[in-house]
Parts: sequence; structure tokens; C-alpha cells
Amino acid sequence: MINLIPGKKGSGKTKVLVDMIVKSAAEATGNVVCIERGMKLTYEIPSKVRLVDAEEYGINSYDAFYGFVAGLLAGNYDIQEIYIDGILRIGGRDFDELGKMMEKVAILAKDVKLVFTVSADADELPEKVKAFIH
Repeated sequence: MINLIPGKKGSGKTKVLVDMIVKSAAEATGNVVCIERGMKLTYEIPSKVRLVDAEEYGINSYDAFYGFVAGLLAGNYDIQEIYIDGILRIGGRDFDELGKMMEKVAILAKDVKLVFTVSADADELPEKVKAFIH
């Protein structure tokens, strides 16, 4: 299941995401992963959550992101939830490519909860991306 948290910069998306991560860390029976660019959340999320810096792993496109998530899931069947802060900073502002990647990830991770923050208003996003806003 994929869920998007859209909104302009400064609208509180990351705060909502952090609150979700903290709750998941306390309740999840499996592993929780957070992927971001630049390790800004190091002191805000519980140490139980695996924090991944996209820059450290050279994740700088949607194809690279998809491959990374596929590798994570292949190597760890206990991943229950993955949170991604700032997917546009990781893959770029090509909304069509974002939509294609999300469709592929939805198939790959059908039993894993994924939550993305997207620094854009919902009305800016194409329909294939809007479909993931819940």
C-alpha cells in the first residue's frame, strides 16, 4: 500500500511523517525503514527505525530508488513499513517518472506500507500520482 503526503514546502509534511514513524516504531511487529536525503531526521525518529541516506547510496533517480527498494525488500522479508521523506529531492521533479516508479513499487511492495512526502500541491500532480493520495 502506498500513501502520499503532498503539500508545498513548509506545510508540515515531514512533521506528519515523523509522527507516523514514531507511532509505527512503537507498534510495528516488523522492521520500519525511513529513506531521506541528507540525514536530517537522525534525532527525530526512534533508533529502532533503520534510517537510510539516499545520497550515501547514490540514489538520485526514480530507477535507482526503485532498485534500492527492491534490494531492501529482497534482503529483508521482515520490512513492514517504509517511509520516504522528500521523494522529489531524491528522484527529481518529473511527475510522470514519479508516477511510473510508484506504479512499479506498488506491485513490488504489495504487502508493505510505503508513505512518501511530495513537495507539491495535489492539483500539480498527474492522475497516476494522485491515485496514491489517501
